[in-house]
Amino acid sequence: MLSSFRQLIRHRGLIQTLVVRELKARYRGSVLGYLWSFINPLLLLIVYTIVFSVVLPGFRGVDLEPYALFLFCGLLPWTWFSSALLESANSLIAGGNLIKKVLFPAEILPIVAVLSNMFHFFFALPILVLFLAFYARPLNVIELVWFPVVVLIQLILTLGLGLLLSALTVHFRDLRDLLGNLLTLWFFSTPIIYPMSMVPAGGKFIMDLNPFAHLAISYQEILFYEGPFGHWRWLLALAVASIAVFILGFALFDRLRDSFAEEV
Repeated sequence: MLSSFRQLIRHRGLIQTLVVRELKARYRGSVLGYLWSFINPLLLLIVYTIVFSVVLPGFRGVDLEPYALFLFCGLLPWTWFSSALLESANSLIAGGNLIKKVLFPAEILPIVAVLSNMFHFFFALPILVLFLAFYARPLNVIELVWFPVVVLIQLILTLGLGLLLSALTVHFRDLRDLLGNLLTLWFFSTPIIYPMSMVPAGGKFIMDLNPFAHLAISYQEILFYEGPFGHWRWLLALAVASIAVFILGFALFDRLRDSFAEEV
């Protein structure tokens, strides 16, 4: 496993090249090109805001004004997370021709899927900044220091899950179809469209076990709620768990890598 990890570090130039190629290929031929990185999350935000502000206003709870900003704080990182997992799960099957090359490190494919979606997350951050400026939200500089920490923890967690899912999907193709439904359930089980305060007492335990709930709450406390960042203990615990998930995902991937060429 350690030799595979060292080999992965040596191929960082190849990872960078494939990420750039993926970013260019995604919007090749479209009129607006990279502007879709801004437009897509904005349109998604508009849809959810209309639904939960006009159609179902009672669902969102109280003290969530401006609701669009609250929603965007969790929806933007969730889009990165869910899109990365969906693409990672299918990355080895889609890149079968590359995997059959003897010297190609297969783990690069799910990693590229995660990193390319992370850059789309970064591209959409200016919209979040504009929302913060428009609503004149006061930001604490000390709390903002936690923002890159949360992003890093999400990256490690997503990489670990992406490696795990990509390796398993090669052998269990039904996982691709099941994953979309599981992510939908995961989304509504996470305080993104509603605050943590709306979760009944019986559901608190489930939220404590939900890793993305702690990420969403961290983003919200840093960018939306006023006051000190109080979720840092849970965040540090999630950091340890995310590293464990990454090690597990990489170990499983490394164990199954010899079977990929035959299965894809």
